[in-house]
Amino acid sequence: MNILIKNATIVTSTRAFNSEIYISEGKIAQIGKPLKILEPVDRTIDAKGKFIFPGGIDPHVHMHLPTFAGFSADDFETGSKAALLGGTTTLIDFVTPNKGQSLIDALIDRKREADNSFCDYSFHVSPVEWAQNTEQEIKDCIESGITSFKVYMAYKDTIGLNDEDIFRVMHTVGKNGGIVTLHCEIGDEVDKLRNDLANKGNLNPEFHPISRPAHTESEAVQMAIEMAKIAKCPIYIVHTSAGESIQFIEKAQKDGYPVYSETCPQYLLLDDSKYNGDFNDTCKYVMSPPLRKREDQNMLWNSIGKRIINTTGTDHCPFNLKQKEQGNVDFRKIPNGAGGVEHRMKLLFTYGVLKNQISYNQFIDITSTQAAKIFGLYPQKGEIAVGSDADLVIWNPKTENVISVENHHQNCDLEIYEGFNTIGEPEVVIANGEIKVENGILISKNKGKFLKRPA
Repeated sequence: MNILIKNATIVTSTRAFNSEIYISEGKIAQIGKPLKILEPVDRTIDAKGKFIFPGGIDPHVHMHLPTFAGFSADDFETGSKAALLGGTTTLIDFVTPNKGQSLIDALIDRKREADNSFCDYSFHVSPVEWAQNTEQEIKDCIESGITSFKVYMAYKDTIGLNDEDIFRVMHTVGKNGGIVTLHCEIGDEVDKLRNDLANKGNLNPEFHPISRPAHTESEAVQMAIEMAKIAKCPIYIVHTSAGESIQFIEKAQKDGYPVYSETCPQYLLLDDSKYNGDFNDTCKYVMSPPLRKREDQNMLWNSIGKRIINTTGTDHCPFNLKQKEQGNVDFRKIPNGAGGVEHRMKLLFTYGVLKNQISYNQFIDITSTQAAKIFGLYPQKGEIAVGSDADLVIWNPKTENVISVENHHQNCDLEIYEGFNTIGEPEVVIANGEIKVENGILISKNKGKFLKRPA
């Protein structure tokens, strides 16, 4: 489809300007005013009064995640639909193999599960053990277009690694041109705290944040950075939640080390007071790391402004109330996770841009451009430039909405942002040159594609 967008105010991570955009064969073919178009135009869109943003990239989602409570509520079809309706056109999910399964076999299985995604997608691969063939399997993944690998410093009884194996992963990934992403919590201390609380009968959700205090994150961040320096490996700290973590990330960045940081809207907008109340009201906020203090929120916003925090993901992993109820007598059995992929851009626009926490350009940077650059998708994604994929959001900055479980599109009966007022929303979402969303309706169900990324 050939699409002409007129009267556009284009906003990128570095500038804002008025122009026309011409899309052909899935790519941005021309940007300028006036344009010289020598072929038929299938659709002309007048974007007067609207902004044109690059399609959002969520670098941290968990669709169709297997857990003891069943799969997470969104599969790739429902989750990608929610993403597109919220202005996100690219997802990066995870490959988590079973013990004894090769990384490549797990990747093949995961790609099959993602076949019904309406968005383009890629993966981070998680080594859950260090075996004889792990080094070669990491190399094979990189050759297959997967250049990022996630390790967990917690959950050592299931998917987490000990420090020695984390270092091995870092060393192998680093020398082969990849990047390691890390879930940073001191797992042994967290396990001890959780069990100590349980032994004393403290089993309500209010004890979830107490079992995972901020220092268990910040000390793990410090440790990860020191290992990465020795291993000579770029690292990316996922879902940074604690203000205490920022000092170590900032110092490493100032010292010239390739250390990147992500946070999520829930850590910017919600705090640990959400854990006080009845189980049905509080269980939906059980996630790891937990919600922190308002002081942490302020430090995170400040760090975005200073470009210490580089990206925002959502850690999208919703569970229904029935699934959460498996922990109604023991918070340790509540499946950890919540939804948010649909709301990320609206929330950051409303409570970031419109509250003068971040600029329009920083908004684009943290929702799209930096993720593309860090994970090898730029300038194919995350940019509005001739030759880039035509992943564009026509954003109406004036519409007002209230987030509710009654109107969201994620496949879940819980909503952590219930009652949040938002201003601005995607009016048209274009992915690979095709109009996917118009006026809040998914109008195309053509599938997205797997994205290979270079080392």
